[in-house]
Amino acid sequence: MQAMITEKLKDRKVAILGFGREGRSTYRLLRAYLPEKELWIFDQNESIMEDPELMQDSGVHLFFGEGFEKGIEKFDLIIKAPGVPARIFPEGMDPEKISSQTSLFLSEYGSQVIGVTGTKGKSTTASLIYHILSKSGIPCLLLGNIGLPPFEGIPDISPDTRIVMELSSHQLQFITRSPHISILLNIFQEHLDHYASFEEYQLAKMNIAKYQSKEDYFIYSADQPLILSHLSDSSVRQQLLPYSLSSCFEQGIFRDGKNVCLRDGGISKSVFPQNIEFHLPGEHNFSNLMAAASACMLAGANAEQISEGIQTFKGLEHRIEFVGEYEGIRFYNDSIATIPEACIEAVKTLKEVDSLILGGFDRGIDYSILYPFLEGSGIRNLIFVGNAGKRMMIEMGELASGSVQKIEAGDYEEVVRIAKKVTAKGKICLLSPAASSYDMFKNFEHRGEIFKKNVRG
Repeated sequence: MQAMITEKLKDRKVAILGFGREGRSTYRLLRAYLPEKELWIFDQNESIMEDPELMQDSGVHLFFGEGFEKGIEKFDLIIKAPGVPARIFPEGMDPEKISSQTSLFLSEYGSQVIGVTGTKGKSTTASLIYHILSKSGIPCLLLGNIGLPPFEGIPDISPDTRIVMELSSHQLQFITRSPHISILLNIFQEHLDHYASFEEYQLAKMNIAKYQSKEDYFIYSADQPLILSHLSDSSVRQQLLPYSLSSCFEQGIFRDGKNVCLRDGGISKSVFPQNIEFHLPGEHNFSNLMAAASACMLAGANAEQISEGIQTFKGLEHRIEFVGEYEGIRFYNDSIATIPEACIEAVKTLKEVDSLILGGFDRGIDYSILYPFLEGSGIRNLIFVGNAGKRMMIEMGELASGSVQKIEAGDYEEVVRIAKKVTAKGKICLLSPAASSYDMFKNFEHRGEIFKKNVRG
């Protein structure tokens, strides 16, 4: 990796666009490989000017605040973080100047990568693949959108490591190498604020297969007409493995009698039995399971190992995680929900939420989208904690429904005590705080663990 980065960057004027988690890891890797090279960092957040790490680096130049992106087109190479929308680039800018951490990483390690994308389900599918491979004794890492930024996994990569990557459309948009095994679950309308059109978003997703070779595999849902339409318009080099809940294929993944089978090169193999115990309900989850299990078989796991991995996978911790039923109340932990949109989706998914726990560290997020949703949600109890919770309480004022009870709590022991008192038997108490955890906890995982400990206490 060091040789590739050094060769690619040594004679070029390089900018890092976006200095969040991934941008920072890009900066650190470049500094490790090219300690004397001048670097330019662009970010809207003005606090980067006071970042201790950057203040000690005389070879870095900072552009921040309103209009921070002006002049970005003058650079030879721009390493864009996924959270920065591509629409900030001036019209007519040479796209070959734009790269990303994901693109650079795939250029070096693409032959070892199992990449997963889709509008919905990619986090669970990538986690399931990683779980099965880990249980099978196959060396593997989980990187990308759900795991570590790609560069942070480099020290742990050996030639036989399988690298599982959840890849967002933002990470895929400017790649020039696709993963060896690519999975596309679905494409729905989302992130349109980042793209000039829905078509542009679709093309970003399709990049997961665009740069594959004849030695690579593309696993995709044949139940998605939109994916099929893109394949019909493109030249196919790689080996295609469609999967479907209802169709059979000469080459692909399908239900065959009592089993799910993978047919590759004229040879059919049973991957797992249809009636296998799987802890994620719904046909959409079973569809994703077919794709994940087939990727694991291509990566070297056998049918027995895959079946064992499926049965022991419990879903993602802290992501709409069922904690248990206590005193007649079902408790769910969605501590990973640190924005209002994530909270809304959790409530929609569970449907029977009677008490919702909100708040935490106040980052100044705009919560206006959350309040009208809660007004019509049927939730009777809102339990607020932390400074973000206090602000939500004030901003919400009086909800239209007089039956909604708003309660402030000081810590999570009190939160759970209140929840057990006010939540109706047979209903759900949900922690989906729509706020960061850094006021009381190390991270959202720590918050979720404390919540679960108090619920089970």
